[in-house]
Amino acid sequence: MAQFPVASILRADGPTLTAPMPIRQAVALLVEARAAAAPVLRDDGKLAGILSQKDCFGPALHASYHQEWAGRVADYMSERVVTLDAGDDVVRAAEMFLAHPHRVFPVLEEGRLAGMLYRSDVLALLARIG
Repeated sequence: MAQFPVASILRADGPTLTAPMPIRQAVALLVEARAAAAPVLRDDGKLAGILSQKDCFGPALHASYHQEWAGRVADYMSERVVTLDAGDDVVRAAEMFLAHPHRVFPVLEEGRLAGMLYRSDVLALLARIG
């Protein structure tokens, strides 16, 4: 099988978040972009965490009950993030998706966010080349 680096199929145009951002704003960005998750970046551009749709259900339910949004991204994001490197092969990415329940992984290049790799994009590529 030919090698395909994850950089060749990652999505670099998705939303990015910051830890102090209001959770309501972050939820709106995820929904608008139809993104499964978004990276949370520090001021220096490095990855601080990730916020998934699943992470947003708690504050969204709270808002639906109480008619108010409360909290910031930092209150709900996951700080322990499984990442891939831009040079990793798609086969490694597929193995990572088998090993983890995530629908998306942040992809780093020299320690900085290069984009997000979606499980559906890896599957589509494997189906096309298989």
